[in-house]
Amino acid sequence: MQTLYALETMEQSSIKPGTATRLLNEKLDQTCQIFTYLLYSVAQVAQYAETDAQARASKHLPSAEDLQVNTKIAGNEFIYQIINDRGFQVNLEQWKMKRLVDEDLIRKMYNLLIATDAYKAYIADEQRTKGGEKEILEFIYKEILAKNELFIQHMEDTFLHWGDDEEMMHILLSNYFNKPHLFNFMQLISKEKLDYAKELLLTVIDKKEYCLELIKPKLQNWDPERIAAVDMLLMEMGVCEFLYFPTIPTKVTINEYIDLAKAYSTPQSGQFINGILDNILKDLEKEQLVKKQDRPKK
Repeated sequence: MQTLYALETMEQSSIKPGTATRLLNEKLDQTCQIFTYLLYSVAQVAQYAETDAQARASKHLPSAEDLQVNTKIAGNEFIYQIINDRGFQVNLEQWKMKRLVDEDLIRKMYNLLIATDAYKAYIADEQRTKGGEKEILEFIYKEILAKNELFIQHMEDTFLHWGDDEEMMHILLSNYFNKPHLFNFMQLISKEKLDYAKELLLTVIDKKEYCLELIKPKLQNWDPERIAAVDMLLMEMGVCEFLYFPTIPTKVTINEYIDLAKAYSTPQSGQFINGILDNILKDLEKEQLVKKQDRPKK
C-alpha cells in the first residue's frame, strides 16, 4: 500500500521499469533496519550495567553501593545469542546502526530499568534460566522502551517510517523473543511473503484500469476524485485479490482492507471500503469470475 501510494505521488516520467519493486524493497529494508535497531537498543540498555559499574567504581571516593553494582544483566545469555548472530552483525555494519545510538538516552533507559521490581527480582536470582534471561529483555522492550516518550521520539526522529511500522514491531519483537531460532536477519520477510507482496504490487499496477472500471460504478454519489487516495488504492488491491489470488479467501481480503483503512485513512473509511468491496464481490461471484481454491481440511 505504501509503495503504491508513493508511486501515485511521483511524476510519471520518473517511473521507470523496476521502480515499483525497488521502492518495495527499500520499504522492506527500512522495516528490517528498525527491527535490528530495536534489538540493538535492548542489548545496549542491558549492557549499560557494565558501563555504570565502571563509572561508579572510578569515582574519587566510591561508596560501598558504587562498588557493588550488579552486572548480571550485562552477561545475559539471550543478548549474546542476538549480538553473535551473523545476520544481526551484518545489518549493524551495513546500515551503520551503532552511530544512531544516543548514549544519554540509553543511560536514562537503564536508570528506569534498575528502579523496577522486575529488574530487582532478576538480579536477586543468582541462577540464570532460559526463561528468565528472555523475560527481562522482553521487559526492557515492552515496559521501558516502547512506553517511553523520549525513546519513541528518538525512533520517530531516526526512522521516517517508524509510525507505520511501530505496531508491527511490537508483534515482531514478541515473536522473536519467543522463537529467535526462526528469524533470519538477512531475510526478515520470508520468500513466500516477499513473492506475494511483489506479485500483488505488480498486479495492482497492471490491472489498475480494469479495477477502476469495477469500482467507479459502485461509488454512486461519490466523486472518485474526492475519495481519499489511500481508499482507492485499498479497493484496487482488494479487487485484485478477489480476481487474481486464488489462495486468499474473500472474507480475509475484505477484513484485512477494512483494518488497513481504519489504520491509515479516515474514520469512515473502514465502513466505506467494506460496502464497496462487498458489492463488487457479489457482482463478480454472479459472473463466476472469482475462482478460489478450496482450503485443505485439517
